[in-house]
Amino acid sequence: MKFRPLFLLISTLMIFTSLFSIVKWGFRTSIDFSGGTVWDISFNETIDKSEIEKVFNDQGINLNSISCGQNECSLKFVNISQDDKIKLENNLLKLDKQLTTQRFETLGPTLGKELLQKTIFAIILSAISLLIFIGSRFKDITFGLSAILGMFHDAIILIGSFSLMGHFFGAELDSLFVTALLTTLSASVHDTVVTFDRIRELKQKNFKIEWVTLANQAISEVIVRSINNSMTIIFMLASLVVLGGQATKWFAIALLIGVACGTYSSTAVAIPLVLFWKKIKKQK
Repeated sequence: MKFRPLFLLISTLMIFTSLFSIVKWGFRTSIDFSGGTVWDISFNETIDKSEIEKVFNDQGINLNSISCGQNECSLKFVNISQDDKIKLENNLLKLDKQLTTQRFETLGPTLGKELLQKTIFAIILSAISLLIFIGSRFKDITFGLSAILGMFHDAIILIGSFSLMGHFFGAELDSLFVTALLTTLSASVHDTVVTFDRIRELKQKNFKIEWVTLANQAISEVIVRSINNSMTIIFMLASLVVLGGQATKWFAIALLIGVACGTYSSTAVAIPLVLFWKKIKKQK
């Protein structure tokens, strides 16, 4: 806990950078929020993006974005009729007769707004529920408040990182990102509560112990478990980022950032916040 000022500096810089990116550049949204069509196709042969763009331009359909990996491409454009889709597919088959469709989805903007509203409502509801549950479980509202603030710390950094990656690398917010965000919030609080529970056990054994000493002892007893647990997830997600397809790449990256932030905040954010509340209470 002697590194609390350093943790504060690191968290402040990450949050400031995230908020700056959100305000300055905003987000690139997928059809899940803005509406439109996404079409994931795979080829047997390597095809240049310009050839695919020419097929769409010849039919008078503008591509919003096109991202290609090894023998696969993800196309995003406005909603089209079934006849237009058949014509596009026939023209693309001329480029490669073994072309296959991995995904073809169409979504209106109304459903995208509804998804966003439900996501915000889910985060607020879960935060209130966790605040009440953790506060009552530990018989101290400061534990619940610290856990929730640590959770929002991770959420802001994850959202801000996708704003940055959207500006520089074309990452988009979609329903999979919402899944990754909610999973991150859950994992962050879970890791924090494990450390809180150890603090409570040690406090019951020696109620006269100083809170800083107590926090250091509790962290030293659980940090190896937390890091080992997180690393098993990080190895899996890193493999998915490197070896997975285009459809799951940004989802895996979001989870990877979320797990790293959750592991960090459990020790470097939530516990220092508890000590901060205890210090204020002692001064009063």
